[in-house]
Order: sequence, then structure tokens, then C-alpha cells
Amino acid sequence: MNSPISTPRVDATGTEAETAGPRHEFAMAFTSSPRGARLARRLVSHRLDAWGHPYGGRVNDTLTLITAELAANAVRHGHVAGRDFHVRLTHGTDTVRVEVTDTRTERVPVLSEADPPGDAESGRGLLIVAGLATRWAVTPREGAPGKTVWAELRLA
Repeated sequence: MNSPISTPRVDATGTEAETAGPRHEFAMAFTSSPRGARLARRLVSHRLDAWGHPYGGRVNDTLTLITAELAANAVRHGHVAGRDFHVRLTHGTDTVRVEVTDTRTERVPVLSEADPPGDAESGRGLLIVAGLATRWAVTPREGAPGKTVWAELRLA
């Protein structure tokens, strides 16, 4: 039996990514609405459970929360009328990665070093992502206008 051919890939941070490809992968488009964001969160949690990261466990809870934040941002800040957002979840040997892609190019998220004012209704989502993820970044969307915000969680 032939082993799969793999080539090194370099991610947006210049670090070599896993070369054999993901062990598991899930990808889906969602309507750019609060309902779509909620469904994305639930399906990611369900998929992680099916991949051996049970509900209530560290990996499932952490990536579900990260997905919720990124999907909410895609709906709130990345929405373009008539366009969906996309979620891709990949499970490699050492990491699990979630990517949320929207079609809005001009609104690129930036992690602010300062906390938003205490009464602000938004501005904390990426602080949560940065605190939970092993690493995260924003990259241009491949093949179309938009951006992808991704976050990785290293498995223990």
C-alpha cells in the first residue's frame, strides 16, 4: 500500500505546517446571520465530539468558544449582503485548527492591547481568542475577496 505523498506547507506565520494533511476535516458554509453563527458553533462542537474530544472536555469547550467568537465576528463585522461565511475545522496530529472566512476585505480584525471601556458592548472577542488559542492570525481569503481568521489549539 502506498503512503500518501505530502509536501511541506508554510502557514501565514512562516511556520511549517503539518505535512501529511489533516487526520480529520470539516468544512461548511453558513448564512451570515446569528442563526448561522449558532449553527456553526454547534456543528463544530458536535464534530469535535465525534473525533474523540467529548462535550465538556478542554479541547471541545475551547474550540467551541473560539468558533463562537470568530463566527459572531464574521456575522457582525464581515457580513456582505447575500454572502455566506465559511468554517473549516481541521484536526492534525498535534493541533486542531478552526478557520472562519468572510467576504469583507476592508475590515481586518486587530487585537488591541488595551481593554475596551467597561461599558462597551463589544471589543473583547479577539481578546478571548488570543487568550485561549495557541496561536491565531488573519490571512487574505484565497481565490476571492475577503479574509480568513484562524486559530489553533495545540493538543496536550
